[in-house]
Amino acid sequence: MFRCSAGCCEDSQASMQQVHQCIERCHAPLAQAQALVTNELEKFQDRLARCTMHCNDKAKDSIDAGNKELQVKRQLESCVTKCVDDHMNLIPTMTKKMKESLSSIQK
Repeated sequence: MFRCSAGCCEDSQASMQQVHQCIERCHAPLAQAQALVTNELEKFQDRLARCTMHCNDKAKDSIDAGNKELQVKRQLESCVTKCVDDHMNLIPTMTKKMKESLSSIQK
């Protein structure tokens, strides 16, 4: 990207607008890659957050049902641990998907 951008500046015949457009074209693949990774990570975080919110809801329901605090605390801890474990198992697939998507971005 930096070499490409430097090449844009070396064209002494190009107007300022042409140089700017050239630099933007050089930056486009990086911007696409950043957007792709950010989107995948946001989806992952959202899924994990939904799972932990479900655990919180279950814990609140247990408290409302009159269960003991220590029992509810253990239940919540177990549920959140399962969320984390389940989502840790998703990382290899997510990584593979991102690598495939990144490799398809034009360089």
